[in-house]
Amino acid sequence: MELTVLILTLAILLALGVPVAFALLGASIATFVALDIPLIVVFQRVAAGMSVFTLMAIPFFIFAGDLMYRSGVAERLVRAAEAALGRARGGLGLVTVGASTMFGAVSGSAIASASAMGSALMPLMKEKGYDGDYAVNVTVSSAIVGLLIPPSHNMIIYAAASGTGVSIGDLFLAGIVPGALTAGLLMIAAWAVAARRGYPRGAFPGWRAFLLACAAALPGLMAAVIIMGGILSGAFTATESSAVAVIYTILVGAFVYRSLGWRRFVESAVQSAKITAMVLLIIGAATAFGYALAILETPSQLAGLITAVSDNPIVILLIINLMLLALGTFMDMSPLIVITTPILLPIVQKLGMDPVQFGVVMMLNLGIGLITPPVGSVLFVGAAVGKTPVEQAVKTIWPFYGAMIFALVLVTYVPALSMRLPELFK
Repeated sequence: MELTVLILTLAILLALGVPVAFALLGASIATFVALDIPLIVVFQRVAAGMSVFTLMAIPFFIFAGDLMYRSGVAERLVRAAEAALGRARGGLGLVTVGASTMFGAVSGSAIASASAMGSALMPLMKEKGYDGDYAVNVTVSSAIVGLLIPPSHNMIIYAAASGTGVSIGDLFLAGIVPGALTAGLLMIAAWAVAARRGYPRGAFPGWRAFLLACAAALPGLMAAVIIMGGILSGAFTATESSAVAVIYTILVGAFVYRSLGWRRFVESAVQSAKITAMVLLIIGAATAFGYALAILETPSQLAGLITAVSDNPIVILLIINLMLLALGTFMDMSPLIVITTPILLPIVQKLGMDPVQFGVVMMLNLGIGLITPPVGSVLFVGAAVGKTPVEQAVKTIWPFYGAMIFALVLVTYVPALSMRLPELFK
């Protein structure tokens, strides 16, 4: 009865267009009333969910990513990617994937990547004869790579939600190979669609222009190197690295690129504060919702249901993937990480999957949901930036879905793709 109240209230509130955080809070409050539990417990769980020390890294990484965007890093990454990849058939599609991958390494945000790359490349693609749906599809799908490549703040949320002391450094390392694999598969899909549609080739600008473009992009990319290098060397923790990233970004933007002025700095600080407040509120609300699920013993019931279907690890992992893919189409990534991690992580651990590998699987899984209707926040951002109807983009996005699903299968069933780098640095 109480579980019905929880799920039905959440479904009704989401259907009415209530923001996710308030829908989760409303469902939690309704359930606690049905259980005759004091409502103060709901707000205690919200506060507890937001008071995790690990989460302190999130506002700094968000701030660093926004500063990078406003400092012109995106523009320089596009020039470097265009110099390297632009001469291939449909080269601007490959440039978008390459630039998004590099930008993900300094921003860690799929929405920021879709917005930045879309603003820079979609008008250029259309000008060169590329269709609007292709421009949107290649932009939003490649934006997902940023969720895998460090510094991904969603990996930080996963580490906090796991409750098992998962190393953020290991998670960051584990995402590098799957991120590169996904980017490579998306490039193949982008090239195949471009070849079928007969999109033009670009021209190689020459080695001098190529080297100059790479040199201009290097200071921005060094942020990711400093973050990972500091964590792996033990010079600072993941949380401290986020603050270092902000300081480094300010220095690069103000004194190297000389494009970060006081006005842009203030705009970035305000925008980052808004995004941080939204993310932490969602995490807190999801924590209260997850606590209600725990009281109702939903995790053990769901685990029993999944294992009752089959005791074959391959089948169980397939069911979990399908479940996450379906949930990702209806809810944003952050609350799903907080809610589903405590439920699903014990199941996959019994199958012998490392929590670090499962974190990468979850990032890619829920990332696909970000570009899948009916929610698909990254898809809607990309379509808005590209001034292309979402319905038109969805009709032709299937090759890119196929590339990401193939990457998901490989990451799920080939542990070495995720675990090799963390093992090397232990």
